[in-house]
Amino acid sequence: MFRIMKEFHFSASHQLHHLPADHQCARLHGHNYIVVVELAGDRLNTDGFVRDYHDLKPLKDYIDQQFDHWHLNDVLGERLTTAENLAQHFYDWCKARFPETAAVRVSETPKTWAEFRP
Repeated sequence: MFRIMKEFHFSASHQLHHLPADHQCARLHGHNYIVVVELAGDRLNTDGFVRDYHDLKPLKDYIDQQFDHWHLNDVLGERLTTAENLAQHFYDWCKARFPETAAVRVSETPKTWAEFRP
């Protein structure tokens, strides 16, 4: 199995309103997010790639236009803005465009990661 990964960055605010008022994540706060998309395939294409990294530019554009410096509660509506839900959101978006999508990881801090991998 061949696997490739590409990393994307964005900054955004969010608030987890469903948590108790004394929980730090219930307060308005922000993160410098890192999104890593992983693509996998049993074989390489005729160019020797799982997929050309350049093909992932639409994901960069989507992140830059819809997520970077936005309030995630406004972007995702009713969906809880946890790293876990963000990972699934980006996975679903990628899988619809890049069939080789195997997983997406989202980091809110240098020490924490959430991953969606069906």
